[in-house]
Amino acid sequence: MSITEQAASVVMGHISGTDPAALRAYMQSAPQGAPLGGFILMGGNIGADASQVRALSDALTLDPALPPLIAIDQEGGVVRRLPWDTLPGGRGLHGLDAAHTEQVFAQRAALIAETGANVNFGIVADVPADASSFIASRALGPDPDAASTRVTAAVGGEEGVVLSTLKHFPGHGAAPGDSHHSIPATAMTLQQWQSGESRPFVAGIDAGAELLMFGHLAYTAVDTAPASLSARWHEIARDELGFDGVMITDDLGMLSGSGIAEYQDPVANAVTALQAGNDMVLMVAGSTAQTAPQMVSGIVGAVDDGRLSPDRLRDAAEHVMRLRMQLADDR
Repeated sequence: MSITEQAASVVMGHISGTDPAALRAYMQSAPQGAPLGGFILMGGNIGADASQVRALSDALTLDPALPPLIAIDQEGGVVRRLPWDTLPGGRGLHGLDAAHTEQVFAQRAALIAETGANVNFGIVADVPADASSFIASRALGPDPDAASTRVTAAVGGEEGVVLSTLKHFPGHGAAPGDSHHSIPATAMTLQQWQSGESRPFVAGIDAGAELLMFGHLAYTAVDTAPASLSARWHEIARDELGFDGVMITDDLGMLSGSGIAEYQDPVANAVTALQAGNDMVLMVAGSTAQTAPQMVSGIVGAVDDGRLSPDRLRDAAEHVMRLRMQLADDR
């Protein structure tokens, strides 16, 4: 793969619309026609039924022998893109045991697979600090033990049907505030995190989740930077927790929307995120048809001028490629 092809492969982009031709053109809009590595389906891409969404997924797949990562936020409950998914999610699962939770996620995975999507950004491993937290209704448990049990069950339910994603590492619960509008922060120490909030993520990693999504939140005793841009948190995930799958940012458009001046440029955010250790960068909010190609050009430029190591980009591209090849093998 050329540097441009590697750069395109680590970008998961988005445009709205239900025109298959437009989405297919978008997937090859990067410089030199290099195909983007992923796409996230949002509400504006969802037609009346699974077959209509499947037509889009087919259009996004430029090469069936190397399918892109096609993701969807299908947690169930308050966050769902497929309106025909009436299965419980988040707080609605708190009264169910692990076996029933696994069954729900298996049924949800089947609904997602019918659309052609192959990645679910759907396993919320955060431990809410209290019931007023914005993440509380979406979390799989109100405490580390309950959350860990259901996270394990959720990964088991999705196994072999869609790729599982744990979010929002290292955990929203301890950091008050909503990262859609700010950078929530907590002074919790690493040792405190290890004894509590880390446990659902450890459980999900041990269960075999293929992706780990990094949140835009700061544990200031560990690193003042948001976890999504923190080399230390990526080191913890890779070297201390043993996660060997794809590390992906939460939507970088959220950083741009935080109001913090240093995070206003999504291209610069993408480069910093890759430098920190992410294997894939996600861009949704504020994205246009030009945003992903600009990110690809920016990543190539960062390699050319020495800001981003070519080895780091190659490592990221290889992690993404491994998952895409796994999808091809499973077909």
